[in-house]
Amino acid sequence: MSSSTKALDPAFQGAGQKPGTEIWRIEDFLPVPLPKSDYGKFYTGDSYIVLQTSSGRGGAYLYDIHFWLGKDTSQDEAGTAAIKTVELDAALGGKAVQHRELQGFESDKFLSYFKPCILPLEGGVASGFKTLVEEEFETRLYVCHGKRAIKMKQVPFARSSLNHDDVFILDTKDKIYQFNGANSNIQERAKALEVVQYLKDQYHGGMCDVAIVDDGNLQAESDSGEFWVLFGGFAPIARKVINEDEVIPEETAAKIYSIEDGKVQALEGELSKGKLENNRCYLLDCGVEVFVWFGRVTQLEDRKAACHSAEDFIASHKRPKTTRVTRVIQGYETHSFKAHFDSWPTGSAAPSTEEGRGKVAAFLKQQGFGAKGTNKSAPVNEDVPPLLELSGKIEVWRINGSAKTPVLKEDVGKFYSGDCYIILYTYHSGEKKEDYYLCWWIGRDSIEDDQKMAARLANTMCNSLKGRPALGRIFQGKEPPQFVAIFQPMVVLKGGLSSGYKKFIEEKGLTDATYSAEGVALIEISETSLHNNKAMQVDTVAASLNSCNCFILQSGSSIFTWHGNQSSFEQQQLAAKIAEFLKPGSTTKHAKEGTENSVFWSALGGKQPYASKKLTQELVRDPHLFSFSFKKGKFQVEEIYNFSQDDLLTEDMMIFDTHVEVFVWLGQSVDPKEKQIAFEIGQKYVQMAVSLEGLSPQIPLYRISEGNEPCFFTTYFSWEAAKAIVQGNSFQKKVMLLFGRGHSAESPSRSNGGGATQRAEALAALSSAFNPSSGEKTSSPSPNKSNGSGGATQRASALAALSSALNPSSENKPTAAATPKPVNTSGGSQRAAALAALSSALTAEKTPDVSPGRSARSPSPPASTPPAQKETELSPPEVTEESPEEVQETGSVDPAPERNEESVSKDDTEQEDYISGSTQSTFSYEQLRARSENPVTGIDFKRREAYLSEEEFLSVFGVTKEAFNKLPRWKQDMQKKKFDLF
Repeated sequence: MSSSTKALDPAFQGAGQKPGTEIWRIEDFLPVPLPKSDYGKFYTGDSYIVLQTSSGRGGAYLYDIHFWLGKDTSQDEAGTAAIKTVELDAALGGKAVQHRELQGFESDKFLSYFKPCILPLEGGVASGFKTLVEEEFETRLYVCHGKRAIKMKQVPFARSSLNHDDVFILDTKDKIYQFNGANSNIQERAKALEVVQYLKDQYHGGMCDVAIVDDGNLQAESDSGEFWVLFGGFAPIARKVINEDEVIPEETAAKIYSIEDGKVQALEGELSKGKLENNRCYLLDCGVEVFVWFGRVTQLEDRKAACHSAEDFIASHKRPKTTRVTRVIQGYETHSFKAHFDSWPTGSAAPSTEEGRGKVAAFLKQQGFGAKGTNKSAPVNEDVPPLLELSGKIEVWRINGSAKTPVLKEDVGKFYSGDCYIILYTYHSGEKKEDYYLCWWIGRDSIEDDQKMAARLANTMCNSLKGRPALGRIFQGKEPPQFVAIFQPMVVLKGGLSSGYKKFIEEKGLTDATYSAEGVALIEISETSLHNNKAMQVDTVAASLNSCNCFILQSGSSIFTWHGNQSSFEQQQLAAKIAEFLKPGSTTKHAKEGTENSVFWSALGGKQPYASKKLTQELVRDPHLFSFSFKKGKFQVEEIYNFSQDDLLTEDMMIFDTHVEVFVWLGQSVDPKEKQIAFEIGQKYVQMAVSLEGLSPQIPLYRISEGNEPCFFTTYFSWEAAKAIVQGNSFQKKVMLLFGRGHSAESPSRSNGGGATQRAEALAALSSAFNPSSGEKTSSPSPNKSNGSGGATQRASALAALSSALNPSSENKPTAAATPKPVNTSGGSQRAAALAALSSALTAEKTPDVSPGRSARSPSPPASTPPAQKETELSPPEVTEESPEEVQETGSVDPAPERNEESVSKDDTEQEDYISGSTQSTFSYEQLRARSENPVTGIDFKRREAYLSEEEFLSVFGVTKEAFNKLPRWKQDMQKKKFDLF
């Protein structure tokens, strides 16, 4: 065994031990760990290795390794990064996906680690390069590409760099301008605003003005004039010229090649998984991307040689140097790799945790790395999403032919496997509106006609409620937690009551085994938790019993409850409750395992062996968000990595997969015709994921609309309710969120409409400012302003200015307002002036001293209190109203109502207290644990972790309180359960 494979590079010791990002820079041809303070800074003269560790199914870790090559890096250092990537993969057990990233052409997955963008810096520490020298501030012009993971490219600061199709950011010493090309994408404009904010905070200390300049807007506005003066005055700009490097090669039919002794040889025949042998390496050429596949038992040196062969293949076939290269290992193939094959057998996903760990250990031993790469992540407990408010109103209908028949109140909770049902649950989610959970349930033995009718009638009900309900399709045996929890209790019985099912049984000559209160039946009670207390009728034989559960045996007028020796007291209580539900007023006989009489066994057809093991439930995994498209008639999905609420763009329809539920999310601006096919889109995804990802074909499938997201959807995001109620397209929403409610974004096509909308927005801002219960925080008044008559006068002046702007009858009336910050009122910008006056009156901010500029792109310290944002004259978003007929047909949603400020205020306060850990006292971890021997009293037990000191919090959770608070609530709860703080 060669010595090169025996020693693990010291820089990689301990890598991949916990989720997160780790970075090494190649220095003197060796990987050197990068300080976390430098994460996101990439120098054009250097090469880097980036490891991303995430949690997978069964508690195992998943790895992605990226090697990033700056445009000025040397060939030798680039080669070192590529080879060290293979070595790091081997140290992690040989199961990482490896990606080559070239500066300016990074993958979306790589960019998602560094939001909102990365800005490569000139220079570097690599051989032959000097370190960056401090210099005077340099005005820079960037072009932005991407609507989610944005790519920033610096272009020459000249008018010739501008065009009508892209979004540009001009970063000057005192002001940042965003120039929106007339033909630019709305979503790219929105994303560019995040970069503008990032530049302002990181490189200007929050102390500079921001302006938005629209291509073709020649009004006499100061911002527009200032912008063109910087380019030597206004002049027409040229059309976009596409560089050779920007040409994306078309995706071609995939071809497979074998790699042996450094030679690449084409293989004939169809693309099938069976062609891939576990002791060889292969190359999959897709035109736009090249994959290198490693068999699980291939040697490390063979993998390195295969990487060189891939580079030679790209060069010899005259592919662009920007061609993506991805390396995958057998058993850990990516979805995009598997999708190119004609056949990929169902169930051929990654090996199970234990199997995979054993194979990893064997591989490491063979390669000489020892067992350092076999570290396993902490066990993942079953996670339960938040349940709906359980004091709502429930209505249930059974499908009977072409109609739905109401289920009697006393029978709500009884489901027959031969029937289909529609369930409407009306509840309040803490806001002053009704929310709806609407779904249809499909029995395992139901007929196809009933299933189609249930879907049709459920969609009609959803449309009648203007598309507001979370609409779901639920299969028997796959009921999600929020469905089961609204029934107290829920029992699934055999047979059916619908006319369609009865007719089917008769035509087939089958025996009708429909449950009867006078017949013989065996009911199993396996779980007692609120979200999983579903009872199920099983075969009436002794073999159906299980020592871990409780059962109800019904035989004519007699009814028994049977308690397994390993059953819990809660199961026994639930068994008694369900017995009363099935046969009200009956006398129940109790039989403990081992004490049964002959009558009991006789009803079961005699005593037989039965199980005594508890069935394990599938563990959840991290959720995934996808966009989708149809290319050449083929349904394709593209994953949105490290997603957030901001990735739910109002113009898009998205697919969200938690592996236990699938959601189709509809933005408000999606075409109504596309909304009608939401379930078809979701079903196409499910069919594809069944074969490629091992998804269950009967997984719950939901359609939800923007502004009406239920809690069991929002829990996977760091959800901000304020974002959900903002109207307009993606860019308009981002403008209003970044610059305040009083602002609105200019619509691509100017319109004189929208006055009512603008007035409503102004009044909403006014109400938020003057409402004592508002959750919106306002700045403290200036020290020289009293809270008495002076404040009242100032507010009155602002109100007068606002009234003058919004009330046509009072346009010419003078107002005695306190003089606000001067703004440009030419060109009909009276509304902007009024809003500026209102802003000045309500947010009297204390402006700190501004430090002069910045140098060498080094981040300035953030300002403690940023200055008031300069008002930008913008038109209100255009709002259209659909006719009632359109609403009935498409299920378009109503504008979201005003949120309950009181409830939001409470939540916001709790969040802020949590971030800062501002509790009255701190306690030790041992005192705060749920099963502590010396428990603390008088605290909020739902937030035990908030009482830990910063040091002990970091010691227990491995992250700071601030980082922990940024996690989705469901991940926070998992960590709290893990450390006994839930």
